[in-house]
Amino acid sequence: MTWLTWRQFRVPALSVFAALVAIGVVLAVTGPDLVGRTNFSDQDTLFGGTILVLYLLPAAIGVFWGVPLITRELESGTHSLVWNQTVTRKRWLTTKLGFGLLAAMVAAGLLGWAVSWWASPIDALSATQTDRGMLSRIAPVVFGARGIVPIGYAAFALVLGVAVGMLLKRTVAAMAVTLAVLAAVLLLVPNFVRPYLLPPETTTVAIVGDDITNITGDDTHGILEIGTRNPPGAWVLANETLDPNGNVADPLPVFVQSCAPRPGQGPPERGSMEACMSQLGQHGYQQRVTYQPGSRFWPLQWLELALYLAMTALLTWFCFRRVRHLS
Repeated sequence: MTWLTWRQFRVPALSVFAALVAIGVVLAVTGPDLVGRTNFSDQDTLFGGTILVLYLLPAAIGVFWGVPLITRELESGTHSLVWNQTVTRKRWLTTKLGFGLLAAMVAAGLLGWAVSWWASPIDALSATQTDRGMLSRIAPVVFGARGIVPIGYAAFALVLGVAVGMLLKRTVAAMAVTLAVLAAVLLLVPNFVRPYLLPPETTTVAIVGDDITNITGDDTHGILEIGTRNPPGAWVLANETLDPNGNVADPLPVFVQSCAPRPGQGPPERGSMEACMSQLGQHGYQQRVTYQPGSRFWPLQWLELALYLAMTALLTWFCFRRVRHLS
């Protein structure tokens, strides 16, 4: 059964691992040049590309490994031939899932480690930043492309593809559904689950012109909100202005609306709006920052990995229940 599974699985598996070798060579060649630098603007394309690849990998594993692993046999009817031999349904599914999970987790683990090593100088510099110039490794879009969570993504994607394939029994339809569900999960978890895996920290700071990093507004409503410097390397969940009573100021008071340039005046002088907005501090307004500190990167990595492995285990249980009813 192991030999048969390998023959069915070898082409997609070798294709993915060949691509990983090519990516590894690129990272190994370019990585040493990043050590000791303080400007990585020329690496934006490769930096973004590594993140994209780590999100595409679980999608490829779920769609091209997980779905065909079972659905291909269900469509062709070869599963009945195997079951009529000495191989039980449980052993058939265990071998396929075990082989696929091992390969998926190894592939994601290797790529995650390689990208984390390559980006370590960039991540180290971003951990000292207090503005929005660089994305820290705990930022949502970067977090999923670092550390050990890609292992959980890959395992979940593979078993998700198997489970959907066992339900639909149609390869193309199962591929589409798997991709849609995986994309939804990868969007929902960072926005609605990860921020609360650990209780966020909150700090309240004075509003000083030099600490204002952004001012947003429009011609209709004027100045809507401001932001102050973030804690170094943190994932900021909220950056809100509080009035003297401790309530969120929405909208900002009228007396700062004059800080915005009038239509036709052109852009304001550098720093003039920030200095004007410091009136908020003089009137007792403060800025409240809610965030996950950068020091929680690894605790959040372990918690999210555990979450995805738990979802993988639940789907695996479903697959073993479902295989009893396949014909």
